[in-house]
Amino acid sequence: MTKIISYQGEPGSYSHQACRESYPNYEPLPCATFESAVEAVRRGEADLGMIGVENSTYGRVADVHSLLPTSGLHIVDEAFVRVHINLLAVPGTKLSDVKRVRSMSILLGQCRGFLREHNLNTLNWSDNAAAARDVAALADPTEAALASELAGEIYGLDVLARKIEDEGNNTTRFLVMAREPNLTRRGKEGMMTSFVFRVRNIPAALYKAMGGFATNGVNMTKLESYMVGGHFTATQFYAEIEGHPDDRSVQLAMEELDYFTDHLALLGVYPAASRRHKP
Repeated sequence: MTKIISYQGEPGSYSHQACRESYPNYEPLPCATFESAVEAVRRGEADLGMIGVENSTYGRVADVHSLLPTSGLHIVDEAFVRVHINLLAVPGTKLSDVKRVRSMSILLGQCRGFLREHNLNTLNWSDNAAAARDVAALADPTEAALASELAGEIYGLDVLARKIEDEGNNTTRFLVMAREPNLTRRGKEGMMTSFVFRVRNIPAALYKAMGGFATNGVNMTKLESYMVGGHFTATQFYAEIEGHPDDRSVQLAMEELDYFTDHLALLGVYPAASRRHKP
């Protein structure tokens, strides 16, 4: 039986590309929202969920970190996708024919140099792959889309220009979610542990909570805060560290963290992706 991996976006999106690259033997399941992609896994309609969490140019994806702790799912993997942006148009179109380009504002903003050089008007669209789909439906050579080559393949569009992004290292990171955790693995590139916590209401609690990681030589790669429940005084932290909960150094650091928190929840233990260590 073919396994299924859900993702947020239209067929041909960069999330779809992440599924194809990281889980080529799974059938991708497009979902309209992050919530519906997570819900598909929770209900058993999908075995895994590919959830975009941050981009090297634009930072974290809004609301995802507040969604993960309440999802009831576990992080079991991470994936990185190099975001190459391409100009797509209906077959037979020449670059000189194109007058207007549509895509999400994020992608439009990453191709300012190319758009300015070719004097192209822009149209902000809800989704990059949807822009490619709609350009295919219009069948108008003056209209083009910015999207992945996968989107061009799916919707039958020609690639008029490849890799037109201004920055040469634009990358999106995804977390892979499952219904059950897997704590038995050890990755070739090391392990990552993700968790959320809220510190106790005492002076310098966060400073003291973080001290255990420094004294035990545990590298914290991410620490982000966000409000919970609409209260300014209820701040939750999302953190990622290098290591496995079974490592003695991690055990000691987490014990010290637990002493200064009133809520601590493990979200996932997963192998570090090889692309994490590449520039």
